[in-house]
Amino acid sequence: METKKFTPEEEERMINKAFQEMLDGYLASNHRKKVEIIERAFKFAKDAHKGIRRRSGEPYILHPIAVARIVSQEIGLGSTSICSALLHDVVEDTDYTVEDIESQFGKKIAQIVGGLTKISGGIFGDRASAQAENFRKLLLTMNNDIRVILIKMADRLHNMRTLGSMLPSKQYKIAGETLYIYAPLAHRLGLFAIKTELEDLSFKYEHPEIYKQINEQIAATAGQRNAVYEKFAAPVRERLDAMGLKYEMTARVKSAYSIWNKMETKHIPFEEVYDLYAARIVFKCDNDADEKKLCWNIYSEITDLYRLHPDRTRDWLSTPKANGYRALHLTVMGPDGNWIEVQIRSEKMNEMAERGFAAHWKYKIGEGEEESELASWLKTIQDILENPEPNALDFLDTIKLNLFSSEIVIFTPKGELMTLPVNSSVLDVAFNLHSEIGTHCIAGKVNHKLVPLSHKLQSGDQVEVLTSHSQQPQPEWINFLATAKGKTRLRAALRRDRRAVIERGEKEFMAYMRDNGVEVTNEVITKVLGSEHLHNKDELFFAIGCNEIALSPGMVSSIKQSGQSQGGILKKILRNPFASKPKNTEKVDTVAKIDENIDKKKTYVLKTENGVSNYKIAPCCHPIPGDDVLGYIDDENHVIVHKLTCPNAMRLKSSFGGRLLSTKWDTSRATFLASIHIEGIDRMGILQELIYIISTNMAINIRGLNIAANEGVFSCELTVLVEDTNALTHLCKQVKKVEGVNSAARMN
Repeated sequence: METKKFTPEEEERMINKAFQEMLDGYLASNHRKKVEIIERAFKFAKDAHKGIRRRSGEPYILHPIAVARIVSQEIGLGSTSICSALLHDVVEDTDYTVEDIESQFGKKIAQIVGGLTKISGGIFGDRASAQAENFRKLLLTMNNDIRVILIKMADRLHNMRTLGSMLPSKQYKIAGETLYIYAPLAHRLGLFAIKTELEDLSFKYEHPEIYKQINEQIAATAGQRNAVYEKFAAPVRERLDAMGLKYEMTARVKSAYSIWNKMETKHIPFEEVYDLYAARIVFKCDNDADEKKLCWNIYSEITDLYRLHPDRTRDWLSTPKANGYRALHLTVMGPDGNWIEVQIRSEKMNEMAERGFAAHWKYKIGEGEEESELASWLKTIQDILENPEPNALDFLDTIKLNLFSSEIVIFTPKGELMTLPVNSSVLDVAFNLHSEIGTHCIAGKVNHKLVPLSHKLQSGDQVEVLTSHSQQPQPEWINFLATAKGKTRLRAALRRDRRAVIERGEKEFMAYMRDNGVEVTNEVITKVLGSEHLHNKDELFFAIGCNEIALSPGMVSSIKQSGQSQGGILKKILRNPFASKPKNTEKVDTVAKIDENIDKKKTYVLKTENGVSNYKIAPCCHPIPGDDVLGYIDDENHVIVHKLTCPNAMRLKSSFGGRLLSTKWDTSRATFLASIHIEGIDRMGILQELIYIISTNMAINIRGLNIAANEGVFSCELTVLVEDTNALTHLCKQVKKVEGVNSAARMN
């Protein structure tokens, strides 16, 4: 991207203007006015970053100022956080140390800047192990001072707002890790406005064409939508005015990312996303004790006017979400025949919903205490921090379970509340109570009825856990768990149990060989591994400890005979017990490897020439031309092509930014496998008609067909060879025209 040029005078005016705008916002807040220390921090940072520029060509100091402005005006923090934001890159990018910061600005600001320096450069590195360790550091800093992560959020938000100046490969990586970790973290901290913007900006850079298209469609339907909303809102306003309330009623349109997410998960076009907006009522309430009563009074007035959806009322007043969110949601039938969600909040609740924990942060001259809700959430990740997964990506996935989950509320037999993710089981409750209760859980009682430990819970269930000392944890239990705590504690218990069995097996093996006059060497163990078709010592000792392999005289004589009869040849075999005949290497490789010196900054063109492709299609998501894709260079120097929406691609973007390629499809004609799911009303001859349209009329090659009918309804999975997404979309449209077909959509 072309960098802008500024004269020194222009730069000085630009910097001072940006700082003054940030300071004016702070002065308009309710915080104690500590301008002197903020001005000192600004001058210190400005001097430290002198001469350094961002990729866009702007002076670097504009970035810390922008972060400080977000911290102050969008998150609502005070002078300590503003100073820390201004200084957040000083230690990492200049010769100044944390000690220098402490001597100039005090211990608290130095601690926050130190915490930010530890997790600098993004959460993720190119190596997965570093990725997990950096994320672990990030979570540990949250225990010390939550402001570290709040400032990190502001830093990431500004980086996303200015992502256009980065290279495409960097955009993929940064957008990927933002969607993978930062947006869920913002959601968990209750920073709804920031979470929504991070999602939308990530979406903008990952799917620019779709992003533009959805925003154009939102704008095109605005007039019609506003007319429907006004028709809906007018009688509601009359009722609220009659109550004597001071309030604001607005329509909040879904974000482009939310709309696209719904289109993808439900396989529907934009026109069929009916809940494009929600109505929000924010009322003024001077007495906190009246908030709940006023919410229900407003609810009563609305349900007098419109038909209520009985299953979509959400009472977050009595049981707030784990991130502190409080509101009353109801869904009613609008005048156009579509359901409209109405959110009812007081001004205080609204502030909490938009700004999260920072909205009611209590400061005493720049210092404060963690909020109780946040403290309880941080407590739930202690187990994960103390027992991290050996696999870094598993560790991150486990953390994400805790970050981004819809919640249910259940009751213990004593009537105490417990908040858990949706799809939690009796086993989740057991592990949430204690590791020992989880590992010995045999069943549960839900609403006084006996259920298995895998039973999925609903909000409002009363749950009692039943245990037995004879019960032992089983590996398949992992499939019953929805909580990060449960998965972490189960895996830790399985590792402990496995280690004990391995040690027992090793003792038995060593004693048996010693008693039979066999000296246990690496060659002997390798010989036994080969004969038993095992990969390592732990597998062998575990199998012996579980009595899956019997120690016998035959095993001993086999070792002795092979040692005596084959001498030097045996040693060669023992050194490589898994050696096999060389494979036929004459087979033509239809996938070319990438040139090691390729310029990763340029867009890589995916093409096939003379039957040889310069890429491989990822089997997890089967992308085809027209899909937004990225390339990943594997260990064998092949380019693997993933859809940007593929969960595996999300993990790759988060872990291996250096291996990613910005890609585009070549326009030359080739065909790709794709699958569509068809549903409809069964009738005689419908299959024959479908095949005729696809094969004869459209000349599309069918490669797989699986159809089943049940009680007059049929479903069909069809695999075809197509050129691109346009051909697939056209195919779905044609199939929908067949009498009886209700839906036809591409399978992810």
